[in-house]
Amino acid sequence: MKRNIILFLFFLIITTKLIHARERVLINEDWAFFRYETAEQADSLIYDIRPEITDRRDDKPADAKPTEAVRVEAKHTVLKPWILPSGNTFVSDPAKHHVRPKEDPPFSDFPFLQADFDDRAWERVRLPHDWAIKGPFYTGWNAEVGGGMGRLPSHGVAWYRKQLLFDASDRGKQIYLDVDGAMSYAMVWLNGQLVGGWPYGYASWRLDLTPYINHGGVNQLAIRLDNPNHSARWYPGGGLYRNVWLSKTHPIHVDHWGTFVRTPQVSAEKARIEWDVVVKNSDTKTSRVDVLNEVYELTEFGQRSKRVAQQEAKSILLPAKDTIRLQQSVDLKNPKRWGPYPSQKQHRYVLLTTIRSRGKVLDQYETRFGIRALRFDGREGLFVNDERIFVKGVNQHHDLGALGAAFNVRAAQRQLERLRELGCNAIRMAHNPPDPQLLELTDQMGFLVVDEVFDSWERKKTPHDFHLIFPEWHEQDLRSMIRRDRNHPSIILWSIGNEVGEQYTGEEGAAIGHRLAAISKSEDPTRLVTASMNYAKPDMPFPGFADVINLNYQGEGIRDTPAHAHLTGIRTNPLYPAFHDKFPDKLILSSENAAALSTRGTYLFPVHEGISSPVTDQTGGDSKNGFVSAYELYAVDFGSSPDKVFATKDKHPYVGGGFVWSGWDYLGEPSPYYSSKSSYFGIIDLAGFKKDRFYLYQARWRPDYPMIHILPHWNWPDRVGQVTPIHVFTSGDEVELFLNGSSLGRKTKQPNEYRLRWDDVVYEPGRVQAVAYKNGRVWATSEMATTGKPARVVLEADRTEIAADGVDLSFVTAKVVDENGLLVPNSSALLSFRIVQGEGEIVATDNGNPADLTAFPSKERSVLSGKCLAILRSASGKKSFCMLEVSSKGLKSGTIRLDFR
Repeated sequence: MKRNIILFLFFLIITTKLIHARERVLINEDWAFFRYETAEQADSLIYDIRPEITDRRDDKPADAKPTEAVRVEAKHTVLKPWILPSGNTFVSDPAKHHVRPKEDPPFSDFPFLQADFDDRAWERVRLPHDWAIKGPFYTGWNAEVGGGMGRLPSHGVAWYRKQLLFDASDRGKQIYLDVDGAMSYAMVWLNGQLVGGWPYGYASWRLDLTPYINHGGVNQLAIRLDNPNHSARWYPGGGLYRNVWLSKTHPIHVDHWGTFVRTPQVSAEKARIEWDVVVKNSDTKTSRVDVLNEVYELTEFGQRSKRVAQQEAKSILLPAKDTIRLQQSVDLKNPKRWGPYPSQKQHRYVLLTTIRSRGKVLDQYETRFGIRALRFDGREGLFVNDERIFVKGVNQHHDLGALGAAFNVRAAQRQLERLRELGCNAIRMAHNPPDPQLLELTDQMGFLVVDEVFDSWERKKTPHDFHLIFPEWHEQDLRSMIRRDRNHPSIILWSIGNEVGEQYTGEEGAAIGHRLAAISKSEDPTRLVTASMNYAKPDMPFPGFADVINLNYQGEGIRDTPAHAHLTGIRTNPLYPAFHDKFPDKLILSSENAAALSTRGTYLFPVHEGISSPVTDQTGGDSKNGFVSAYELYAVDFGSSPDKVFATKDKHPYVGGGFVWSGWDYLGEPSPYYSSKSSYFGIIDLAGFKKDRFYLYQARWRPDYPMIHILPHWNWPDRVGQVTPIHVFTSGDEVELFLNGSSLGRKTKQPNEYRLRWDDVVYEPGRVQAVAYKNGRVWATSEMATTGKPARVVLEADRTEIAADGVDLSFVTAKVVDENGLLVPNSSALLSFRIVQGEGEIVATDNGNPADLTAFPSKERSVLSGKCLAILRSASGKKSFCMLEVSSKGLKSGTIRLDFR
């Protein structure tokens, strides 16, 4: 199945899904790249000036109160007036459209814009490209980029250049540049002329290149990016980090993201399918065209199969330089519905729109969609196709660990596969629009999605974040996200903000929320709108605009236990009841919960006796080494352990579920140790290895799956005779524990109890066994043993055969094992990685340790708790293979063969 998905997405990339007069060409290859080493060296072709930074601290708590923007005035030439018109398509009021200045923009003679500029000394790169991920990491408290943004050089000004060729067949066509994501403040020149740009680094956008093209000659494309430091609370990456395309169409064509398919009435017997199609005429003359819409079933490989419905062709008179919206509908009997995995199937359809003139096909456009019904009930929860679905979700930031922000389909698919194994059924895109290919994956794999657009509005969280451009770009960014994404059946909810500072500003802040909600509903009246709140209370104005109440940590209570009494910051009792009383008809979701912390496989003593604790050097923390105990009882100051979250949910059954912070560890925001590079929050670590917490959630989210997990490991030569608690996670209801064959007792889960604890076990080496029971019968068993000394390295690949396209990846796990093949969980051996035969590339290595500042491209890395990861990329364009060898002093080396087909 996973290979089928990869092949399908690859098919979408290398071919056009829009045929006949429309062509979509991926232009990711052979870009010239240059980045200025310092801000002082950078050119002055700026979008706008930014306020001076006076507070460089980046280790502020994530729930710190945002503050007012600092206003500045431009005192020298900026290019903003020429860039703002690029977003006019997404400004609903024509009177507010930005008018491009009549005079030519300045700097047209800048060398990097010219076709004859010699860029042979520049680095040659393939897109998607994240210029920062290769490092090195900054170190120390006064680093130029601190832990909050991942200690990587994502800031700065950089240029990308590429030559484009257009042949005679392109004359008379519309030629568009489509950018799926550029971080950030992108400005685009073609043949020395400023075409336009887009500031928001997470947006997808289009520019019309047609007026600037030199047909029959060389066309020099130049893109400038300006990624400010202190602009994010996590790692943003830097560069053209998503796909870049050329789209070629007839002057009369379906407009950009110009279709919207809805299913307002859905049952097992019948579905009403409605659609809008916006047809654009870029020509200078009025034309009459026929528009035909047909509905086909879509195979799991993304191909059209059986036609199931159509409407008669509609003849329309299309004025010059204008658009017309065509609205139609059909009824479909016995529809195959889309729903979340695993209880429902992920059936999809495709709307095929064909535009003809005098029998000639001018354009053909495919819109993939799913048929499904949603109901949000304030008392009973979320219903999909009349089935109650408890939201078992996680939050995901956009980076892909050691690959950085550069999107890769296989890496994203691997993340989703791990989450599906966990029992997760929903993703909140924190806190920005995702790569569009990720939504294709969530559609295919059956995840529910909350699509989120902003982390800040007018009030700032960091000095150079989105608040600088919110006043002039919020409408364009919000409309473009929804217009791009609204046909995805996996998306169930639009989120217009996360923990924004306007929670604190009463009616003024609420008014912005109402305005954004109105924009959302004008683009998509079928979905509800929300914003995530970590401060706003039920009696405040802010929650009023939200159709769904999304609470960050407030439902479980913030800093409300005796262990948190000494802490400062937001403090609330559990607020689910208060919000439910105020808004009884609105569904409540926990859009962020837990924020638990741990370092995989690392256990610190003594162990907290309660169910949730903040981290100190006395309780679960080791600030010297940057470790947090993996007993999974510890959380960030404003957060809670999973146990506390589960108990609160069970006490308030009207809550529809929620989203754990976070599914995977991510770069940046390394609370509680900002000397580290990446977060401790993940259920899965940065390398993709499961933490113990994975099994606690799996036991909760997959109650019918027989499983049991024991922690900690049993290699403690320095703890002989000392108390070493054993905890067990299971989907069973009882467990009997054995140490060296002697029973330590049989325990039964009590109400609001989610782990079983033997806190008085005295360590002795040997074997630990656990037997889980359910309804009195053996349900699952597990055991672990004290291992011998490290003896050899063994390698396991997620796939040993991958596509020979230079893009596909294999993730190879290196394990240090003893002579009996048992993982040595306390090993920290230094491994060396090399390709000893064949082709292929070691892209990165990682071990999941947030405190390890070894650069990701390094071919040497220490294991963490016995494990390490290597990411290998296939050779491009031909069938081949490679042999990877991993060695370590004193250990027998491991080898593995990967084939590229």
